[in-house]
Amino acid sequence: MDTIYYDLRDTKGQQKEIEDKISAAAKILREGGLVAIPTETVYGLGANGLDPAAVRRIFEVKGRPQDNPLILHVTGAQWLPRYCADIPPMAYVLARKFWPGPLTMILKRQPLVPDQTTAGLDTVGVRCPNHPVTLAIIREAGVPIAAPSANVSGRPSCTTAQDVMEDVGGRIDGLVDGGPCMLGVESTVLDLTCTPPRLLRPGGLPLEDMERLIGHIDVDKAVLGSLEEHERPAAPGMKYRHYAPKAPVTVITGAPAASAREIEKRVGPTSGVICFDEFAHRFPRQVVRPLGPSEDKLIQAQRLFEALRSFDSSGVTEIYAQCPDSRGLGLAIGNRLKKAAGFHVLEADSQRVILGLTGGTGAGKSSALRALQSLGGMVIDCDKVYQEVLDGSSEFQNAINAQFPGVFGADGRLNRKKLGQEVFAKKDRLEELNRIVFRFLVPELEQRITAADGLYAIDAINLFESGLDRLCDRTVAVTAPTELRVRRIMVRDDIPEQYARLRVFAQKADDYYRSKCDCELNNASESPDTFYRESRLFFERLIESIMEEKRKALNEPNETI
Repeated sequence: MDTIYYDLRDTKGQQKEIEDKISAAAKILREGGLVAIPTETVYGLGANGLDPAAVRRIFEVKGRPQDNPLILHVTGAQWLPRYCADIPPMAYVLARKFWPGPLTMILKRQPLVPDQTTAGLDTVGVRCPNHPVTLAIIREAGVPIAAPSANVSGRPSCTTAQDVMEDVGGRIDGLVDGGPCMLGVESTVLDLTCTPPRLLRPGGLPLEDMERLIGHIDVDKAVLGSLEEHERPAAPGMKYRHYAPKAPVTVITGAPAASAREIEKRVGPTSGVICFDEFAHRFPRQVVRPLGPSEDKLIQAQRLFEALRSFDSSGVTEIYAQCPDSRGLGLAIGNRLKKAAGFHVLEADSQRVILGLTGGTGAGKSSALRALQSLGGMVIDCDKVYQEVLDGSSEFQNAINAQFPGVFGADGRLNRKKLGQEVFAKKDRLEELNRIVFRFLVPELEQRITAADGLYAIDAINLFESGLDRLCDRTVAVTAPTELRVRRIMVRDDIPEQYARLRVFAQKADDYYRSKCDCELNNASESPDTFYRESRLFFERLIESIMEEKRKALNEPNETI
């Protein structure tokens, strides 16, 4: 079979030509053919979702198990009543916020949706893709498009038209090239037929974004481990080994520097490595596929499947992959890596706990840090480390002096007041200074923290701006009522109320830290000793929770070895 190729990457080209190609692709779908289509997540292998014979062809071409349901792609929430029954109001709330976008909702199905599409389930997954070409094709076809990822079943998903041609070219009727996929991982799948809603597959829409809108969401066990042979998947990607290259994959979780060190211990000359950009130089003898900066999960998502696919032509006999933390897109990236590995996962840093503390001045961080020290924790004061690194690094000093001439005195010491006058009145200059500081400071902190096991606390006002949060098992916002903070600063620094208020209001509000951090330690006590005791109890419980998670990760069958 010849696969007709429709190039629609240039959507600003001849409008008539574009419309003709969209109409041709839609006609193939209406007549029962298969067309690979672009979306913002991955390329899909599309068929008329209401045509049982066309849907069966999807399973045949992909080699997809028959009990693995498909997703219907529509153009908006107005299509939901056609194909779904008993639609909860929450579905429309989510659709208004996140459609078009990478969210698939599982709902009760209408009778006209065939068993072939739902794998015999009484539910159906529906989503509205965020790609103008595919939305135009669906509108022109007038039918929902059932479209799993356009790869051969089990292989890494396709994020370019070239990937699609490599996997299924010559076995489908058409291929629409809409350019590289913007996100690179599949949609998030959320089951709305239960209370609370249940996350069945993490994807391009982070769990945290949904929970901010609708509240708590349960996470299905298939997100963290594989289903048993007798268990039936409620959504795509839940049961079977997915995304796998030919060589076996081992995923290494933990703090980035530690997981890189763990891979260094294990690699040989025929190993392949997927790692964050900053660690690629550590593997000069291996085939390396950089995943992106450790703090940039969007780039990691975009590169993930291409990295996995590329090893098939490299000759490697095994692959080791660094895994991001589970926040934001990291949950989806980690899920795909672990499925590619058949949940063959190793945990680095099982005996290390790293907490990041941040918050405004006067909130009580000093008391909280004393409580951590009483529990055996080592406090890493970022301001102190900054001064130590600056004093000992001429390269660091030269980098600052090049951008801020004259801030070093004749004795070679930094005039902090002069530098402060230069940067604090100009946001762009402060950002430039921070970029320089973070470049030299972060590697030093990584080295100190990952040198040995134990309890560490990072004290950093710019915890998130610097990217240091990625080293932490948990980030903690230390907050306090504004009036209490003002009074504490007045007493602590012996300054008038006016200046104390200026210092408080010049800093970020507590809501900023609450929105960024994993948990909050609120200091509403007038007594430092009382807050110290409260902090100690808080940290004892938090540390035990983290250690329990680490122990479970090491001992849980199907998740780790």
